[in-house]
Amino acid sequence: MARIAVIGAGAIGGTLAAWLAQSHDVILCARSPLADLEIETPGGLLRAAPTILTDPARAEPVDWVLATTKTYDCEAAAAWLAGLMGSDTRLAVIQNGVEQRERFPTVSPERLVPVIIDVPAERTAPGRIVQRRDGTILVPEGANGMAFAALFAHTVIDATTTADFTTAAWRKLAINCAGIVNAITLHPAEIAHDEQAAEVMRALVRECIAVGRAEGADMPDDIADQVIEGMRAAHPQSLNSIHADRLAGRRMEVEARNRVIVRLGEKHGISAPLNKALAAILTASA
Repeated sequence: MARIAVIGAGAIGGTLAAWLAQSHDVILCARSPLADLEIETPGGLLRAAPTILTDPARAEPVDWVLATTKTYDCEAAAAWLAGLMGSDTRLAVIQNGVEQRERFPTVSPERLVPVIIDVPAERTAPGRIVQRRDGTILVPEGANGMAFAALFAHTVIDATTTADFTTAAWRKLAINCAGIVNAITLHPAEIAHDEQAAEVMRALVRECIAVGRAEGADMPDDIADQVIEGMRAAHPQSLNSIHADRLAGRRMEVEARNRVIVRLGEKHGISAPLNKALAAILTASA
């Protein structure tokens, strides 16, 4: 049994904390107190009552820290690390985008594990989450990656290692960048069945493909169609996180999901005008 601290009680943090609490000692680091967790999963209701901490000053060293906050909340998440990180503690960064390794510069690279997660989940109220699918986790191969994946051995989440994490991260970004269309239109996954909307999504993904290739990822042309097929196969009312954030009036991860494509594209002399334009539109309309 591992001692695990999960920073962030949102959809992903709450879901992972609930599953891990079935077989590990879990501490959930949150802004506000919670009584417990209830996750509506495809297999039924999952309940958990992890230890809840709201004050970083009360944190003590654990085996693993899972940072699941939004990418723009890394400074707040880092405030927990002084108490949680012991001499052997490892940090898993479970966030959107392709820059997980750069977001916590005070942590030694040898103790940091970047994580790509695909677990569709939506928070309906504090501590109450709907998990749409069992989902997957990918981490780089190696001792740390294997140890992290092993934490999920007794859950429904398929956690595995990959020899090409760069490709895994960029392929997830291809999915995420298309989600800006949902956030702008305020339509869930079902909008992918509209062919005009789907073509806008494909164009966003094609820009991601070009930049991803320049960054060293294996990005075949048909990823654009795969993204649409995946969205059409999803629950029609499924919300991606940027759409859910806009509905809730929260800050959105436009930088990590779309502007990063523009910014890294400029480094390689590759233009990403559609990602740039839709990021500007969404920011202005929020």
